[in-house]
Amino acid sequence: MKESTSGYKLLLSYDVSPEHMQEYYRFVLGRYVPVMQAMGLEMSDAWHTAYGNFPNRLIGFVAREKKTLVEVLDNESWAALNEELQQFVSDFNYKVIPYREGFQI
Repeated sequence: MKESTSGYKLLLSYDVSPEHMQEYYRFVLGRYVPVMQAMGLEMSDAWHTAYGNFPNRLIGFVAREKKTLVEVLDNESWAALNEELQQFVSDFNYKVIPYREGFQI
């Protein structure tokens, strides 16, 4: 990752299992997002893919500083959150990209 004044975006993509939709929302809104915010990330966007052969969720979190993002990715809470998330989703992936406003893939 190169240093940038605008920060970094952590993009999560996955497919939510239809049979776990309600539990998924409860977990993401009640636990996942608050824990990520407590670790210093700001949720920037959440997208749903209604049609096509793409993951049906794309969620972005922004870190203004590289140090914050590195600390999150090395944190045991990050690993535990994603392990718990996978009870409700499949094909979980993430990547870090330079942050800019708007939709990013």
